[in-house]
Amino acid sequence: MSIIDKTPNNQSGDPVQSSKLVKKAKEPERFALIGVWAVLIVFFALVIPDTFPTLANLSNMLGSQAVLLILALGLIIPLRAGDYDLSIGSVLAMSAVTVAALNVNYGWPVWAAAVVAVFAGILVGLFNGFIVTKFDINPFIVTLGMGTVIVGISYMISNTRTITGVDPALSEAVLAKPFFGIPVDFYYAMLLCLVVWYMFEYTAFGQRLLFIGQNKDVARLNGVPVSRSRLLGLTLSATVASLAGVVYVGTTGSADTTSGAGFLLPAFAAAFLGSTTIRIGRFNPWGTFIAVYFLVTGITGLQLMGFPQYVQYLFYGGALVIAVVLSKIVAARSERKRIALEAV
Repeated sequence: MSIIDKTPNNQSGDPVQSSKLVKKAKEPERFALIGVWAVLIVFFALVIPDTFPTLANLSNMLGSQAVLLILALGLIIPLRAGDYDLSIGSVLAMSAVTVAALNVNYGWPVWAAAVVAVFAGILVGLFNGFIVTKFDINPFIVTLGMGTVIVGISYMISNTRTITGVDPALSEAVLAKPFFGIPVDFYYAMLLCLVVWYMFEYTAFGQRLLFIGQNKDVARLNGVPVSRSRLLGLTLSATVASLAGVVYVGTTGSADTTSGAGFLLPAFAAAFLGSTTIRIGRFNPWGTFIAVYFLVTGITGLQLMGFPQYVQYLFYGGALVIAVVLSKIVAARSERKRIALEAV
């Protein structure tokens, strides 16, 4: 069965279909976050003109969030199917310490160490997906437990120490030779954004994830391979998280077991906030991209104004709560619209 997440061209002159197209075109709330982001940029540029609107600050903001953006893009893959992956932060940390330990402690070439780290992430994702689909267990519980197990494995790999001295070739590949003054890792994240966007919009797998997220039982009755799609979604999430860990090592030149903990809440905040823009009510890569840099704009601006470091936790936590509330409101409104259209 082919499931297409697109509004078809209105060639029949159907007034109901025309109404749908007009309503979609007139949804200004799809761009509300972009508008707020623009206002935020102008505000900080006027208040702190010496430090905020500079090329150095722009480069720092874009490059510093590449790891978070990569992680959030991996997270929205299972989220599209309604599956929460709480192990992504732990997978990032395990990947980072694996690369560092194999390279520094055992003399492995850094690229071989990176391949092993990504393969380990794939195994974690397969395990998560297998347990969730085989035994029909809530992925929230499975990934939370698996994430804790991975933390223990990471401590074992690193011997509870921060590992430094990673081969600078990895850092050169991630940070060196910035393009237009922006670190290369930002472009890696943008490339992944394009890949996820294409997958969501133009592949059967992406459309199946959306159908499953709307109603698993209906999707199954319509011939959608629900278990296989969910397993693949969770596997891709862990795989991308392991890639984020490799990039993280490249940006810092070191790794420790606590490195992933600080990324979990921001990744969820960006994913849910991103679902309130561009494609309202749906997890989408461009919305996630906008959300990540909206959040970092606010945090950076406030810190440059002299606010303490902990303001980032207030921003991320507040954004997550607001985004979840907005998502609930949008879902309720969409359901009312659907019922109204069916009644016509």
